[in-house]
Amino acid sequence: MKSKIALWLFLFLPAICWSQESKVFDNLTIKSSILKVDKKFAIYLPAGYETSQRNYPVVYLLHGYGDNQTGWVEFGEVQSIVDKGISEGKITPMIIVMPDGEKTWYMNDAMGKYPFEDFFIKEFIPYIEKNYRCKTEKEFRAIAGLSMGGFGSLLNALHHPELFSTSVALSAAVFPDEDINKMSASDFSNYFSKIVGAPKDGEPRINDFWNKNSILYLVKNMPETQKKAVRFWIDCGDDDFLYKGNSALHDLMRELNVPHEFRIRDGSHTWEYWRTGLPDALNYITKGFHR
Repeated sequence: MKSKIALWLFLFLPAICWSQESKVFDNLTIKSSILKVDKKFAIYLPAGYETSQRNYPVVYLLHGYGDNQTGWVEFGEVQSIVDKGISEGKITPMIIVMPDGEKTWYMNDAMGKYPFEDFFIKEFIPYIEKNYRCKTEKEFRAIAGLSMGGFGSLLNALHHPELFSTSVALSAAVFPDEDINKMSASDFSNYFSKIVGAPKDGEPRINDFWNKNSILYLVKNMPETQKKAVRFWIDCGDDDFLYKGNSALHDLMRELNVPHEFRIRDGSHTWEYWRTGLPDALNYITKGFHR
């Protein structure tokens, strides 16, 4: 009898333990009718997801400029960071979704050819909530990102405060208007031509389209009723080239009494900085989920 029990444990216990491990898939696709392409995404599923029936809160975690859906998996070490936080009780078990945002800045382009924000809000989030066991109430949905993804996190939370409980921006690509105007033509074209088209000499860079997607402009003109709609977490290194824009955002939020958390830590625009910032950011998101 003992030998049979030992054999059963040998054969099946590894499978039981394996099913309790977290999983990351980084080459999944969704067929987008809005963008008319197949879009890739990665997803983190917490330990126990496959064997439980519970629904989980969800975080949409956005990558930076020039990266893709694998960035947070490969360089951000998201799986080990979240596993550790959950085991220590600092992060609640959650689903983390990482879409491939290409170089879209997670916004609709001015030409109307590649409306990524429409895809993300109207197609991608509903797809995730249909195919994975997500809690679908606003208070259990958050958005976060680094650099361009930090911009995307802020932008989508400001455009759609009814959808997200918390917005986390790590080293967010927030540019004051004067920095955009001083930017060289080649740099401006390199970073923004995909969303504003080929810039023409003499045309103003700061226009109605730009303002509709400018983080500082949106906060400055935020309705009073929206100021407490989303919990904001802003974190930027003291040696980061984006320090000025993040500080300006913090100052503006303080001036207008927009509740937020602002962190300046030692560091620059690096994966080391974002990896060390993610645990506290997800802990902040967790506290929002538990309100």
